[in-house]
Amino acid sequence: MLAAPLLRAQEPSALERVRKRGSLSVGLYNEMPPFHVAGQGIDVEIGRALAKALGVNFAPLAFNADENMNDDLRNLVWRGHYLGFGPADVLLHVPVDRPLMLNNPRVEIFAPYWRERIVIARDLQKVPAMETLQAFAGQRIAVPGQSLAGWLLIGADGGAYREQLSTRWKDGTEAARALLAGEVVAAAGMASELESTLAGQPRYAIEPLPLPRMRDGWAVGMAVKKEATDLAQALQGAVNQLAGSGALKEMFGKANVAWRGV
Repeated sequence: MLAAPLLRAQEPSALERVRKRGSLSVGLYNEMPPFHVAGQGIDVEIGRALAKALGVNFAPLAFNADENMNDDLRNLVWRGHYLGFGPADVLLHVPVDRPLMLNNPRVEIFAPYWRERIVIARDLQKVPAMETLQAFAGQRIAVPGQSLAGWLLIGADGGAYREQLSTRWKDGTEAARALLAGEVVAAAGMASELESTLAGQPRYAIEPLPLPRMRDGWAVGMAVKKEATDLAQALQGAVNQLAGSGALKEMFGKANVAWRGV
């Protein structure tokens, strides 16, 4: 009668399994500049630093985003993908969002390390001031169509700017490059995307998209299995140390992104 409980009590914890294995498996989104592209980026540096803090090797597990965040949490955190890979020990770049937490009781979302925002960059020579989106009336704006920035601009002011949007770009970095090339007068996307492309260019201003609820943005953190309590605590401690020491700021700075604490 006591055999099963005793066996369960002897099972190693999540952190013990990571240390015994000697590596930390870190889920990384593919094609997410400047956080991860072809094995390089901010999240790669963070994952490597987390593994070092635990005294183990860094084992990146790159994957393509599924249709929604719930699918990604299932495939990379608590169950594993039907194609046979995963789950990872920890998934990076997870929105620290209360509704998402409530919808996914099998995961623990924690350790915010970045605050993302939707922003718009403009050519100051062509649009010197911006109070509202009306400053861009009749002007071409580059924005990835299948993105939050794209949906916001398509619907802004009752669709007033829909005809002037160039939406063929796959992400905000491509939209920013169109601005640099003079194809448009403005580009919209996530702050990390536009800053990594336009930082240090005094001709361009990057400001929050002037729409309600867009100025504060959202926190980005990580996720582990709900029962991986000791691993979560160790990773939280590592993130705290990286933030306090200035290492996080340095990692973002290498990508020309101004780190904003959460």
